[in-house]
Amino acid sequence: MIIKNGIVFQEDGSFLKKDLYIEKGRIIEDPVQLTDTCEVDASGLYVLPGLIDIHSHGAMGYDFSDGNTEGLKKILRYEYAHGITSYCPTSMTIEKEKLQEIFSSMENWQDERGMSHVAGINMEGPFLDESKKGAHRRECILPPDVDFFRELNKSCGNRIRLVTLAPDTENAMEFIRELKDETVISLGHTAANYDTAREALRQGACHVTHLYNAMMPLGHRAPGLIGAASEDDNCVAELICDGIHIHESMVRAAFRLFPGRIALISDSMRATGMENGSYDLGGQRVTVNGGLATLEDGTIAGSATNLFDGMRNAVSFGIPLEDAITAATMVPAKSIGIFDDVGSLTPGKRGDVILVDKDLNLVKVIS
Repeated sequence: MIIKNGIVFQEDGSFLKKDLYIEKGRIIEDPVQLTDTCEVDASGLYVLPGLIDIHSHGAMGYDFSDGNTEGLKKILRYEYAHGITSYCPTSMTIEKEKLQEIFSSMENWQDERGMSHVAGINMEGPFLDESKKGAHRRECILPPDVDFFRELNKSCGNRIRLVTLAPDTENAMEFIRELKDETVISLGHTAANYDTAREALRQGACHVTHLYNAMMPLGHRAPGLIGAASEDDNCVAELICDGIHIHESMVRAAFRLFPGRIALISDSMRATGMENGSYDLGGQRVTVNGGLATLEDGTIAGSATNLFDGMRNAVSFGIPLEDAITAATMVPAKSIGIFDDVGSLTPGKRGDVILVDKDLNLVKVIS
């Protein structure tokens, strides 16, 4: 395949008008190698890597924590149709037995055409701080448990790419030291202070779950997790840009605090792509109205938007286009160790491409 005359996004953040060549699902440099000479005219369009959502629970009435394989396929078709070509289905804090069932269902997972590629599983909970549980169920929260993590990871074919951990909980530092080479340890849902967070990062954590949300605020005398993570050049911070979870001023601040280290996420729930109404999130009732999803006590739950719209929102908030694209492609790919395969339009990588017009409307998904 030849994608002709497009404005192609480069790894250095620049744009270059050029043709892009895809052969047998991979980007190639030399057109002489092409056997598929089908042409796609991308004149006047941005040619971008497919987006990568590393934190999303569901869409179209389904949730990964349902343990419903057909439901997951519907989520992945929705995501693909919205330019997300790689995706990490994300679990909730629910009963241990249910988690075991859900993770085991992924052991023999096979991607299908027209769906986002499953890049791995994001395990959000149950190793959280009750005081910052957010939309997670208090009765299902557990202390960090290395054996339980390894049991789940084995059951899903070692697909867990991320696990959220509250560093102020019992045995948290031991958990980090033991598992830092087996998965990405993300700090979140925590009331940890600066010193505790800094120690967790020193032990091997390198990620922050949905920055600002479910953690102590950045204070001038108590900088907490946000302050500690911003000082660690190896730490990537997730950011929800639905315009509800975080004020646009704080979105701009996050990109300054974490230069080149923001990973845009959706944190979407089953109401994404659906009408306003009542939905379930991890066994709790959530009401969605105008994009705002709340529990019965008023707690903001997951978002009702997708990553592509989040990227567009970031640009509307004043984030440079190049930075927003990087935060939705290269940074998440690097953060979970898949940048050798996806995240940029480099020869040898998967031919996951989206065509976008100058107004940031999605025109075509190619994969």
